Amino acid sequence: MKVKFEIKSVNAGNLDESGFFCYMSKRKEPGYKQKRDWLESRFEEGMKIKVIHETGGRDTAFIEYIPGEFAWRAVKAKGYMFIHCLWVVGKGKGKGYGKALIDECIKDTHAQKLKGVAMLTSSLTWLVGKEIFERNGFTEVASAPPSFQLMVNRFESAPSTALRTGSEPTLPSDWDARAKAFGRGLTIIRTPQCPYIENGTNAILTFAESRGIESKVVELKTAKEVQERSPFAYGVFGTVLDSKPLAYQYLLEKDFDKLLQERNNGG
Repeated sequence: MKVKFEIKSVNAGNLDESGFFCYMSKRKEPGYKQKRDWLESRFEEGMKIKVIHETGGRDTAFIEYIPGEFAWRAVKAKGYMFIHCLWVVGKGKGKGYGKALIDECIKDTHAQKLKGVAMLTSSLTWLVGKEIFERNGFTEVASAPPSFQLMVNRFESAPSTALRTGSEPTLPSDWDARAKAFGRGLTIIRTPQCPYIENGTNAILTFAESRGIESKVVELKTAKEVQERSPFAYGVFGTVLDSKPLAYQYLLEKDFDKLLQERNNGG
């Protein structure tokens, strides 16, 4: 039997009542509060959050997107809508919810007369893979280490007027120079964009201290900083060790030790 669902919009007016899908059971945690405060300014910039709620059930999927000039990823995408996150959880998978949310974003993007929609995907973790976007009219236009693809759905109907501002979405190529700018020791580059980042930051600081590694945290406070300074395309979180990229994702202790061992062995 097909499950009925509705697509709810989260905005500044209902944010505290609806939440933003992630960390719903941990509203008192610092990560949740940081994300909530971050969202207030993002809504003013045109951010949209859409959540799928199964009738008589629970929230099972969400999408977060924003005009490309305000994207918190190391990407240039002015004139496009940029998807930050697409997530379908648990029993929500396999029901077409990902497509429904992508379609919702495309509809909003057409209404704003933008050139198309873009998203950064990954073949590893923390971002959805590119396959669902390929099935929905997106094409890979660029890639970045260690695992990122920039996917774009460019509208054929985009008008050739001043509304078609900016160039095609692109990724930078100066990743090594960006990493070197953070110098010696371990640097955690972070933002408030994801509520899981707070715990991830604290865990890595603890791991580093226990192993005698000098560490510091650098907070990127604007989309422009992320676009121009992040050593990873993911943008909103990452670690650099002695001027070289370590990881862009939340690390468990065993993962941290594995990366250190690989670095020591010249990997």
